[in-house]
Amino acid sequence: MPRTSLVSDASREERELREYLGEEFELARLRQYERTLADEFVGCGDEARFYRVSRGYLYNLTAFAMTDTKLPYLNELVGLVPPGSRLLDYGCGIGSDGLLLLEAGYRVEFADFSNPSTEYLRWRLRRRGLEAPVHDLDGEVPGGFDAAFAFDVIEHVDDPFAFLAEMEQRARIVEVNLLEPGDDDPVIHRTLPIAAILRRAAGLRLLRYRVVHGRSHLVAYGSEAEGPSARVAGQVRLMAGRARGRIGR
Repeated sequence: MPRTSLVSDASREERELREYLGEEFELARLRQYERTLADEFVGCGDEARFYRVSRGYLYNLTAFAMTDTKLPYLNELVGLVPPGSRLLDYGCGIGSDGLLLLEAGYRVEFADFSNPSTEYLRWRLRRRGLEAPVHDLDGEVPGGFDAAFAFDVIEHVDDPFAFLAEMEQRARIVEVNLLEPGDDDPVIHRTLPIAAILRRAAGLRLLRYRVVHGRSHLVAYGSEAEGPSARVAGQVRLMAGRARGRIGR
């Protein structure tokens, strides 16, 4: 069977946001998406509330979806699980990643806080004639998934290991990307213990590891350890990945 390959559609991303917001749509806010989000965060002043009320994320996440930034992450995922697999888009935002997978034949469910982003996601599902559950992270999120993924999410949380444990509880494969600090990172990004997270993955069942875009450590691993041989194989993959890119501190 040929491997599934995903392709993003930048014009569709912008077109849907324009249609959803109608007269409220501001092209300048999309073009200056980083400033849009930063200004909104300063005005909000409370991080927990910010993730539940932010409308700036509609522009920020649309702008990212209009690039090919996440395609390497997604294409790595579809190399691990075939179409028809049950996937969890954990911290989904406006759902662009999961929507690509849903239209490629995967059974996708979404999870995030109830906020303007997930309201927009529900609208996008209806507009595209698709059906998928959207779970509230303040409530109950089911398990039993073939894979759970979170891209450009973990750097926002207080405890990355607790975050990973939540994903591991719900899926047999976990895939995340870990960003090294950058000079222009927003204040809401936290510095990640990348090496420690990679050791955790290698101690379970490391499936994939490589550095993408110069500073994004992409890792996929099984959520249950499979004995000493699996740990050795994980260490070998980690060393191979280290030869191709840098391990973060």
